[in-house]
Amino acid sequence: MNKFFAAISRAPKRTAGLAIIAAAVLVPAALFAWGPDRPTFTMEVPASYVTFNSITNNPTQGDERNFVQIKEDTAPASAYGENVTLQPGKTYDVYSFYHNNAASNLNDAAHNYAGIAKNAFMRTQMPATVKSGEKARITSFVGASNSNPSQVWDEAYATATSDVALRYVPNSAVIHSNGAVNGATLPDSLFTTGTPLGYDKLDGTVPGCNQYAGYVVYKFTVDQPNFEVTKQVSKNGANTYGESVTVNPGDEVQYKIQYKNNGTTQQNDVAIRDALPAGVSYVAGTTEVSNSKTNGQWTKTIDGVTSPSGLAIGAYAPTGNAYVKFTAKIADNDKLAKCGVNTLVNTATAVTNNGNKSDTANVVVSKTCAPGTPVLCTVPGKETLPVNSPDCVTAPVTELPTTGMTENIVSVLGLGALIAAIAYYVTSRRAVAQR
Repeated sequence: MNKFFAAISRAPKRTAGLAIIAAAVLVPAALFAWGPDRPTFTMEVPASYVTFNSITNNPTQGDERNFVQIKEDTAPASAYGENVTLQPGKTYDVYSFYHNNAASNLNDAAHNYAGIAKNAFMRTQMPATVKSGEKARITSFVGASNSNPSQVWDEAYATATSDVALRYVPNSAVIHSNGAVNGATLPDSLFTTGTPLGYDKLDGTVPGCNQYAGYVVYKFTVDQPNFEVTKQVSKNGANTYGESVTVNPGDEVQYKIQYKNNGTTQQNDVAIRDALPAGVSYVAGTTEVSNSKTNGQWTKTIDGVTSPSGLAIGAYAPTGNAYVKFTAKIADNDKLAKCGVNTLVNTATAVTNNGNKSDTANVVVSKTCAPGTPVLCTVPGKETLPVNSPDCVTAPVTELPTTGMTENIVSVLGLGALIAAIAYYVTSRRAVAQR
C-alpha cells in the first residue's frame, strides 16, 4: 500500500495536491459524526475484504472514518475542518476522501480479484436552505456493490447566522486521483443517486490499496435573497423629495419609489405596487421608470402601479435597482375627510418571489371649514372622533370664533348680568349684618 506515496512523489504537481490537502485534515474521528460503526484496520494490517474508509492511522488522512471536511473557498488547504460559519455571498469547498482498504495482494487473479471494489460510488447531500441558528449537515456516502458495509458516511457542518440558501456551483465537483480519472468533472447525480468512482476510468472499479485512493471536491455558494424599498414624495415640479410634504387642497404631488436588490441572488419578476389613500388620486399617463435598461433615464411606461397587481419592472441581479415615479392629485378642500390637518399616508410595496416589503410617504394637507364646524381627530384603530374626545391623543388647535355685533351684544349682556349678580350678593350680606 506504500506504492501510493511513491506514486505521489513521481506524479506531476497537479496530482500531488492529494497529499497536501489530505495532510491538512488530521482530526480525531471520535469528535465527529460518522457511520456506521464498523471494524477498523491499520496501514500495517489492512482489510481482507472490500471496505471503505476504515483505516485509523492513514499517514495523510488520519482516521479515515472522518473523511468529509469543509472550508471557505479562498482559504488555504490547512483551513479544512469540521465546521464553518456561513456568510452570504461566499463560496465554500467540501472535501470527501475515499479509499478501498482491501489489501493490495487481493487485487490479482490468484485471489479472484477479491480486493477490487465493484460499482464503487460517492453520493453527497446538503440542505437547500438553512435557518438562522441552525447547523446544516454536509454528508458524503462512499460504498460499492461488494463492500462491507455497503456504504459508509461522514459529516461536516455549516452554521447559519441568518436565513440562507445553499447553491451547488455547477460543474465544480472534481475527482482527484493518481489515475487517469484525475481532474474529471463529476455529474450532478453526485447529489441524487450517486456517481461512479474509479481509477483508470469512472466505471466503479477501485482496486484495494492506498495507491487507488482519491478525493472529490465540490463548491457551493451561500445565497441570501434580500432587497429594500424606499418611498418619497415631492410637490409636483419642486423636485424636493422627502418622507413628507405639506401641500394645499387640489395640489399635485409626485411619488418616487426605489427598489434595490441588496441580496446575493438574482430576483426575477419584481413588481412595484402603490396603495393610494383616500384623498389622493392617480394622474393617468404619468408613470415613469428608470433602471439599467433605460440607461438610468426616466422613461414613460404603462399605467398599473396603483393596480392590485402593480407594475412589473423585470429582473435584478445583486446590487441592481430601479426607480418608479408618478403624479397624483390631492382632493379639493371639500373632498377632504376632516376639518383641520389631514395626513394622507401612501404605501409602496416591492413584490418579489422572496417576499414583499413596503415603505410609506406622507402628504399633509389642511381642510378649511366653516365656523362652528367640529374639528375632528383620528385615533389609530378607532373612528374619527370630535377633537374634545378624551381618546384624542393630540387635539389640533381650532379656529377662534369670528366676532361681530351680535357676539358683542351678548358679551355686554353677559357682563351686565355678572355685575348685577355681584351687587345683589354684596347688598344681601349687608342686610344680614344689620340684623
